[in-house]
Amino acid sequence: MAPTELLRLASLSLLLALVVQPHEAYGSTRGSFLSNDGSAAVSGICATSVTIHGYKCQEHEVKTKDGYILSMQRIPERRFEGNGNAGTKKQPILIQHGVLVDGMTWLLNSPLQNLPMILADNGFDVWIANTRGTRFCRKHVSLDSAQPEFWNWSWDELVSFDLPAVFDFVFNQTQQKIHYIGHSLGTLIGLASFSEGHQADTLKSAAFLSPIAYLSHMNTALGMVAAKAFVGEITTWFGVAEFNPKGQKASAFLKRLCNYPGVDCYDLLTAITGKNCCLNFSTVDLFIKNEPQSTATKNMVHLAQTFQNCHKRDL
Repeated sequence: MAPTELLRLASLSLLLALVVQPHEAYGSTRGSFLSNDGSAAVSGICATSVTIHGYKCQEHEVKTKDGYILSMQRIPERRFEGNGNAGTKKQPILIQHGVLVDGMTWLLNSPLQNLPMILADNGFDVWIANTRGTRFCRKHVSLDSAQPEFWNWSWDELVSFDLPAVFDFVFNQTQQKIHYIGHSLGTLIGLASFSEGHQADTLKSAAFLSPIAYLSHMNTALGMVAAKAFVGEITTWFGVAEFNPKGQKASAFLKRLCNYPGVDCYDLLTAITGKNCCLNFSTVDLFIKNEPQSTATKNMVHLAQTFQNCHKRDL
């Protein structure tokens, strides 16, 4: 996928959810997770996807200044760390996922093929962030995730509250400047924050995967229809509340998009991204059993507005 096409990734996640909707009983391949409505037994990311491979892993909770309680995971050392390295200070790395997924998305491959464990095995202190609204970040000091007020945010709040909270937490725990790795939406909030000088005292470096700054290069029929619909119709369907891509409203909404003139959803992936030479299809099944995750409807609208504004400037 072209690096600036965030909404293609978002649409892919949504449409994969549409395809897998009849098979929700699959659950996770890694264990029991919290459902999108906050129910069911909880087995955290550490227990289901990290410690089972022989790595130490810690679960942490981080409170933002606006009251959201975020889940974080820490892989502090390489697998089977020897006693000779005990007490050695390791360089912290913070990893931030993109839209409609959570920190689990980094861990779908084997230990030799997923980024957190590769980094841990190379001597880094790895921290995995999860944004508000995802399955392990549905708590607030005073709001319930069933309330619309819980979902009254966009990526502006991720820049102003979530990112500073996780940076401060990691820095306070390690007392070292932090390497940052963001993917997709994780790059957008990083760029917005770092360009204004925030986290300057705690940031050591930044690496951006599929970096997002502008969304002017999306040109597939389905992607463009989806972006316009998120601005024009989505609040009619969802209101300012949770956007749950596994829910019935999202399923009906996406089916409607596929009925637009010129949109062919027979091959969903090509319809969204265009021809893609290099996707690892072996991971798709794991992806749809673990993702996508909820976000705020307001967040999707804000992203779509960015696309709309870019195209207006191009006219």
